[in-house]
Amino acid sequence: MKIHPIILCGGSGSRLWPLSRDQHPKQLLALVGERTLLQETALRLDGLADVTHPVVVSNAEYRFQIAEQMREIGRLPCPLLLEPVGRNTAPALTVAALRVLAVDPEAVLLVMPADHAIQDARAFCAAVTQGLPRALAGRLVTFGVVPDAPETGYGYIRQGPDETIAEFVEKPDAERAAAFVESGKYLWNSGLFLMRATRWIEELRRYRPDILAACEAAVAHGRQDADFFHVGAVFTECPSESIDYAVMERVDCGSVIALSAGWSDVGAWQALWDLSAKDARGNVVRGDVVTLDASDNLIVADSRLVAAVGVRDMVLIETKDAILIADRTRCQDVKELVTRLKAMGRSECTTPSRVWRPWGFYEMLDSGSRFQVKRIMVRPGAALSLQMHHHRAEHWIVVTGTARVVRNTEEFLVTENESTFIPVGVRHRLENPGLIPLEMIEVQSGSYLGEDDITRFEDRYRRMEPSLGG
Repeated sequence: MKIHPIILCGGSGSRLWPLSRDQHPKQLLALVGERTLLQETALRLDGLADVTHPVVVSNAEYRFQIAEQMREIGRLPCPLLLEPVGRNTAPALTVAALRVLAVDPEAVLLVMPADHAIQDARAFCAAVTQGLPRALAGRLVTFGVVPDAPETGYGYIRQGPDETIAEFVEKPDAERAAAFVESGKYLWNSGLFLMRATRWIEELRRYRPDILAACEAAVAHGRQDADFFHVGAVFTECPSESIDYAVMERVDCGSVIALSAGWSDVGAWQALWDLSAKDARGNVVRGDVVTLDASDNLIVADSRLVAAVGVRDMVLIETKDAILIADRTRCQDVKELVTRLKAMGRSECTTPSRVWRPWGFYEMLDSGSRFQVKRIMVRPGAALSLQMHHHRAEHWIVVTGTARVVRNTEEFLVTENESTFIPVGVRHRLENPGLIPLEMIEVQSGSYLGEDDITRFEDRYRRMEPSLGG
């Protein structure tokens, strides 16, 4: 018997805007330490025995970022399952269970969201070990967090005799939440689960055969592409449902294990303030921050100096292209603000200032009428696609490293403090043949500078969609 961790890596974390965005969500950010939430989720498994490399379920847009982050912590190769669209946690778990069962009919699944923080990994592993005999006996195990406050942002689970589940409760108001905590019978719903893969399929077949049928068809019509398994397009027809609603709230074979491990879903800026170390005046500061007579604030400076005078209970988040200023008691309302920005067509809520690609990243430095300037980093051994632009020319200046450039039939090297020019309509490729990152400045000029002005002729990462860029 082996435990197969299933890391659910969807979601956008819009309440953590402007750091978290649709194209670079919170699970891919280093919010509570040097590693990202995804990396911390994978690494906390080290305290368990008989555990395989995790299966990560996400959407195709994050695939190269996920693969790179898993490589950085030594967790590749691992199965990476890519959904064509998000359909909530029950379908995500089901496609993972079907894939795991194909190689291990006795598999036990440990289901973990990628965007949670757990400060005590040892206590987490102890809780999993405590729940394992119940999972092996055929029960569907969830983990309820021992509450330390009457939190209204979480659902609750009422624990019955012998660790059974007596009741699931939706997010309560403040009065009910206080009563729950005072009673000592309620736990926060963590979204963590432990179960035999066969038992999940059995209960899903009983309660939601429509989800199971759609997932079976999607897996059957999926395709393997290098390190990735692309779930079939029929997955778009699958109903969207959570694990709780689809199965857990209906079964009579559920168990809940109490978890006291410094858990947080890092769902909003308030949660990050709660988790973080504070100065003598209760401020949490990151980056280049100077305060004067300021207290109980969360201040993050991403790209420049942020100075705060006489403010209290504020959230101040600075990035290169957006600044959030909010009362710390209104953190949940950031999601509504992001919805409004999207309705306005603002790219700041979808695209981060640093855009990750399978070969590295680029970030915007400046832009104006008919020009824009980017910083580009290409990893050692990586290369952009062989491509052409119809409306823009590009000037490349190498800052660090060596670039191998293909320009029509030419191929040549450009080293530090050297430059080259790519005219409109010319086929070209940029590659890093060296052992250190290649850093360069790209100056684009032309009548149209959108990322969709690209025609690919060859790409080692099998991307042929214009919107993917580079």
